[in-house]
Amino acid sequence: MNPKKLTIEKIQEALRKQQYICDRSLATVVYLSITLGKPVLLEGEAGVGKTEIAKVLAEVMETRLIRLQCYEGLDANTALYEWNYPKQMLRIKLEEVRHGDREAVETEIFTEEYLVRRPLLEAIQSDGSTPPVLLIDEIDRADMEFEAFLLEVLSDFQITIPEIGTIRAKLRPYVFLTSNRTREIHDALKRRCLYHWIDYPTFEKEYEIIMTKFPHVRDLLARQVCTFMQRVRQMNFYKRPGIAETLDWASALMTLNRHELDEGTVEETMGCVFKYREDLHHLREEVAGKRLDLDEMLKESTVLKA
Repeated sequence: MNPKKLTIEKIQEALRKQQYICDRSLATVVYLSITLGKPVLLEGEAGVGKTEIAKVLAEVMETRLIRLQCYEGLDANTALYEWNYPKQMLRIKLEEVRHGDREAVETEIFTEEYLVRRPLLEAIQSDGSTPPVLLIDEIDRADMEFEAFLLEVLSDFQITIPEIGTIRAKLRPYVFLTSNRTREIHDALKRRCLYHWIDYPTFEKEYEIIMTKFPHVRDLLARQVCTFMQRVRQMNFYKRPGIAETLDWASALMTLNRHELDEGTVEETMGCVFKYREDLHHLREEVAGKRLDLDEMLKESTVLKA
């Protein structure tokens, strides 16, 4: 897809063709990010589609996806570049055997030939006709020191390697940062980004997502799954299920050849929806105490269908 011919509507439609359903506000942010060359910070609960948007956009733009998965203790070397020490040491040993010029070798081993490119450098040095999509996933898991390092990279899209010099991006990558908001992201980083909060989907949107991903699913089953998900997200669970869990559950139900939900099926397949023992126990308590009335909920799904 030609970035110069993009419109908000075309982005929304292209994402839909790749089975990613997004509202106009998210499509607008993606459009502005591409046209203005600014990174996007996507926040929201886990499993609502923050990472997926970058993956799908890479397919839409027919370009590479370069992913940097953040974690506690992530440092600049791991994200940027490292020297290939084994290869350098091998070269030094070979020159010692040949009685070569040691000083010349020490200069030669700090060239691009001995450089191990990590995601950030790889994105900046990309020489394709279309910029790559750079996904910096779960930035909230990284330390604040790494955030500070990112400020320079995202401001100028250039990296200085002392032994080589400054490397500038020929084409600015499309940058997406995601956060599950386990901690607040610093204002300085937010100022460099466009921002969008991805919320849990409405019933209508979740239903559309299921029907798009699984076109052969029974209409009643899709409505029952959506009704259940909407209900439990209003309850006090440690980890409320996102759309990722919805799709896992729908896929599992289809694999089991279930055409509609019943209390036994819900009980048997709740491991697709809740991933904490406490949440599974809490669900059983809610069902036993009729605070979550499955029979009533399933009837409600039937009424919605009608």
